[in-house]
Amino acid sequence: MSGHSKWATIKHKKAATDAKRGKQFTKIIKEIMIAARSGGDVDSNPRLRTAVTEAKSVSMPSDNIKRAIMRGTGELEGGQIDEIMYEGYGPGGAAVLVDAATDNRNRTVSEVRHAFTKFGGNMGEQGSVGWMFERKSQIIIDAEKAPKEDELMTLVLDAGAEDLRQEGSNWEVISAPEAHVTVLETIQKAKIPTESAGIAMIPKNLMKLEGKNASGMLRLVELLEEHDDVQNVYSNFDIDEKDLASLE
Repeated sequence: MSGHSKWATIKHKKAATDAKRGKQFTKIIKEIMIAARSGGDVDSNPRLRTAVTEAKSVSMPSDNIKRAIMRGTGELEGGQIDEIMYEGYGPGGAAVLVDAATDNRNRTVSEVRHAFTKFGGNMGEQGSVGWMFERKSQIIIDAEKAPKEDELMTLVLDAGAEDLRQEGSNWEVISAPEAHVTVLETIQKAKIPTESAGIAMIPKNLMKLEGKNASGMLRLVELLEEHDDVQNVYSNFDIDEKDLASLE
């Protein structure tokens, strides 16, 4: 079972408030701006198409999407955002990737390093842990709102997904990044609600954490997730469901 997936479930439950929705909009706008640098045509830019699909899935107004694309292409001012992936180790030695989008590299690296240090982790060099992850499309579905396993599996595999995994009370649909939009649209057309959907760094192997290391890891990830410049946090930690429930 994927520790990141379990964390993602908690994270998206927390994202239900209006304040979180506003922060979610900010992150998606940054992703649209970065993606639009390669071209503002949604049909010919797969990354932009994925970002716009995510924006629409959270009911972002069309005008917001349009302005973000124009800032990214340079048609409007305000598109100077750098994309950086920080790497390091959390408590207990779990690998951590921090996907950031910032207009001030020095500020962001200092604050991310401080977060690692605060909870007993440390930042590493570029490439130190990235090899432990694979870039994949990840769609999480509440099992109670999904059709039966056989029906769901047939639906997503026919749409181009690679795998369907059970993660506690959720289903996790894994696909190649280029299949993300097609698989997501197929799920949406079937009127199956999703908890989250996006391109993620999925760990190849997992590291079991318990006790102080487990609680420290969750606190580190939560602190990083709250940072305004952090788009996503990925880790290969795994925590037993029983321990996770007590830590929540």
